Parts: sequence; C-alpha cells; structure tokens
Amino acid sequence: MAAATRRAASSLVSRCLLARPAAVPSALRRPDGTRGLLPGVLQRFGTAAAAEEPISPPVQVRDTQLLINGKFVDAASGKTFPTLDPRTGEVIARVAEGDAEDIDRAVAAARKAFDEGPWPRMTAYERSRILLRFADLIDKHNDDIAALETWDNGKPYEQAAKIEVPMVSRLMRYYAGWVDKIHGLIVPADGPHHVQVLHEPIGVAGQIIPWNFPLLMFAWKVGPALACGNTVVLKTAEQTPLSALYVSKLFHEAGLPDGVLNIVSGYGPTAGAALASHMDVDKVAFTGSTDTGKIIMELSARSNLKPVTLELGGKSPFIIMDDADIDHAVELAHFALFFNQGQCCCAGSRTFVHERVYDEFVEKSKARAARRVVGDPFRKGVEQGPQIDDEQFNKILHYIKSGVDSGATLVSGGERLGDKGYYIQPTVFSDVQDNMKIAQEEIFGPVQSIFKFNDLNEVIKRANASRYGLAAGVFTNNLNTANTLTRALRAGTVWVNCFDIFDAAIPFGGYKMSGIGREKGVDSLKNYLQVKAVVTPIKNAAWL
Repeated sequence: MAAATRRAASSLVSRCLLARPAAVPSALRRPDGTRGLLPGVLQRFGTAAAAEEPISPPVQVRDTQLLINGKFVDAASGKTFPTLDPRTGEVIARVAEGDAEDIDRAVAAARKAFDEGPWPRMTAYERSRILLRFADLIDKHNDDIAALETWDNGKPYEQAAKIEVPMVSRLMRYYAGWVDKIHGLIVPADGPHHVQVLHEPIGVAGQIIPWNFPLLMFAWKVGPALACGNTVVLKTAEQTPLSALYVSKLFHEAGLPDGVLNIVSGYGPTAGAALASHMDVDKVAFTGSTDTGKIIMELSARSNLKPVTLELGGKSPFIIMDDADIDHAVELAHFALFFNQGQCCCAGSRTFVHERVYDEFVEKSKARAARRVVGDPFRKGVEQGPQIDDEQFNKILHYIKSGVDSGATLVSGGERLGDKGYYIQPTVFSDVQDNMKIAQEEIFGPVQSIFKFNDLNEVIKRANASRYGLAAGVFTNNLNTANTLTRALRAGTVWVNCFDIFDAAIPFGGYKMSGIGREKGVDSLKNYLQVKAVVTPIKNAAWL
C-alpha cells in the first residue's frame, strides 16, 4: 500500500477519504452470473433499498472452526451456530460454537505457549518482525478481508476497504514499533541498594471483542498484548466471527508460534463468561455494553481478581455554538451520528445546538438525512447499510417509537426501509428533552437527537449529566469557548471541529460508566504489563 494511503488510514475517518470511493471488486456478480453492478445502484432512504437483489460478495468463507494451539478445530461439543447476512437475514455460514470446555482448551494452549514457548523469550526485534509481516499480509489481502467484514457486519465496503482494514495494518505497525522500546528503569534508593523497575508481560490475556468494528477491535486488543510478549485467548462476537478467524490464519503465516493467539467463537453467557471467570487467565479486556461490562468485572473479581480493561457505552454530546459555519456543522454532526449505521459507542448521539441557529440547523439536518444513501453495502457510493441483526433492528425501532411517544418531533425517517434485511431510515428528532429515553440511553442506531441550549454553562452542565463519558464533540470558531468546553466536559476524548479521528497513537477510553483504562497509544501497553521492583544490596558503591 502506498505511504499516502497508510497516512490517510491512520485517522479512522477523513471526509476527503470518504469522498474518494473504493473500487468495488470486479468479482461482484449480477444474479445471472455476469460481472458488474446492478442498475440503480444508489438508493435514497425514501426508496426500497432492500428490494434490490443483493450483490454476491467477492470472497469465500473458508475458516469457520476455532483456532486453538495453532490449529483450526471443531468445538468440543460439535455444535455450530449460524452467522447471518444483515442484508437479508440469511445464513452466510455455520461457525463452531465454543463453550467452557473450548475456553479451557484455548487457555491451556495459551498458558503453555507463555510458560514454555518461544514468544515471550524471543528478542523484541524478532517479535516486532512478526507483527510487521502480519501487517504486510493484511495489506496484501485487504479486499478479501474488507468483503468478509462487510458481508458479516453490513458496513459499507468502501468504509471497510479504504479505512478500517488499512488501519488494522497501521495499528500493527505502530505496536511493532513499540516492541523494542518497552523497558524498565533504574531508580535511586535512600541507601546502598541497586533498584530495577521491570516491565514484564502479564501472561495469558483474555479478550472479548464486539460486533460493530470486529477487525479494528481485534487490532486494538491483540496488537498491544502481543507487543508486550503475552499470549491471547480472544472471543469474537457471535454476530461477526468471520474476519478474526481469517486474519488469525495470516498471523501464523507471518510466523506467530502456535498457542500464542487462540480464537474462540461463541456466545457471551457460555464462552465469554468462562473466559472472564477462568482462574488461569491473568487479564481480561472487553469492549461492549456497560451492562455486560459490569458482569465481566464481577466474574473477573469473583475468580482470581484479574485486572480488567473495559471500553463500554456512550451517549456523546456534540455541541454546536452560534458562531459555527452551519453547513459544515450539519455535515459533521450528521457524520458523527450516522457513521457505521449509528452503531458506534462514541457516536455524537446528543446534538446540542445554540438557540440562535437551532431552526436553521434542524432544517438542514433534515435535508441531509434525506440525501443519505442507504442500500446494499457492497454498492459503490452507499453510505449506510443494514443494522447488524433483528435484535438491534427492533431495539432501534422501539427507541424511535419511544421518542415519538415522549413528545419529541420526528423530523425525518422513523421507519423500516424495504421489506428485506435490517435497513432503517436515517431518523432525525428535534425538540428532544433531557429526561426522554432517547436522550439518556444508548440507541446504537441511525437516530439523531437534536437539543436546544442558550448558554455555555447550561450546555456544560447538561452535557455532563449522563452516566457515560466516552467522547464529546465541540464545534466553534472561538478559541476561548473551545478551551472552556474541552476542559469542562467529562469525557475521555473531545474532538474540536472534527469527529471520529482515531490515530493509532491517540488513547481512547471513557470516564464514568464508559469504561476503565485506555486503548491505543502508549497507554494501552500498560494494560498488558506487570511492574516488578528488584532490589539488590550494593557494597563499596562508587556512587548511589
């Protein structure tokens, strides 16, 4: 991949990048078997996007077993479960359904690889080279990986191919660069002692990733864990198991020793709970809902008191001041909410707009939602695909009904789109009040809620009046206003005149009930290291 593309991919979302669509693979076929796009490829939300014949994905599903100790194997029970195409609700493939026995097998393999295997005993340079080779293989297989991610998840192919998969390789190169820079300290003591502070790998890391960004969350967790010399047991989301299995094969092609990375697909109450409560797992990292995060933390504490990293829910405020360029603010706020079908933990789901520009902002937001291109995510130019599954689909429609029932003004959308798959119209509410359910709870869908405010102190208080604190956005041309808001908002990330910038070096995590710890950047390495002090007496020291 060209260096310029790598640099563009280091920020998860770039408007200029999004405006430059990826080439849709030539292997996309019409129903009659010929290649090319079907006619009428773009659908505005007011038309039945899901009524068109779905495009055949240009990739085959080959890896559906569990990865344990370097081999793809069936679940001990022999059970499988279906992974579905969100465009149709039809089965893509049946995947091995891991449970507690499979977690035991995977943890045993990871433990042996850590205690007896070569990975933590390799030189840092050798480990770094394996991560770099893996990144090269991700680039080589970019299109296939992106197609698999789109098929299993429903996100636009252009988004997966041009932004998300390139960022996986970017993250791996970032962590490869850290491998030989993880070091300890020599510290002075109040007496004749030589004191070393060592940073050691923590051991076997259990990791549980979500369905909304399967590959990126794989990279966020596996990258720092391996860079620090740990071994990993990773449980995929049951909705999206395919891409992690695919890329894990590439890791072994890159030279990763057997047992260092183990992948178990399965359900949370069985495989996930077994991993979090396992007595031989030294650390757990989880990304998902706050309610599930509480369960993970309790299971970790009740077992062996293992440390946890949690990246959880959000209800992020996006604050637009009266000095804003309204057209730009409308576009950015639209993107902050609707990106990835609204299935984003840090989505700007509470849009606070100053009363002087409120009416204009609402009308232009309505028009922008009406222009949003919804349809088959494999089609060139599509901005929004289907929601992940019927459970999330029905949950979003329930929240839309709640917004109407509670008195918010439905400005745009609000209905199912088409009669096949899990498509929902881009939806906009105005006149939203802070006590409404749609204002307080994480919808995780394409539903924009627009609030009115008239005072800086007022909006700070209202923005912080949430149990979440994952992220926030500020849109203003006044530096003093920006400085006031960025320091006052209780959120782990505050974007000023931008949104969803996820460079590999930028730490990400939340305040309050949005989580514990940080991912990405140098801070993520701390999640996978133990600190040890070694104190030795010194006799006849020339200096202390």
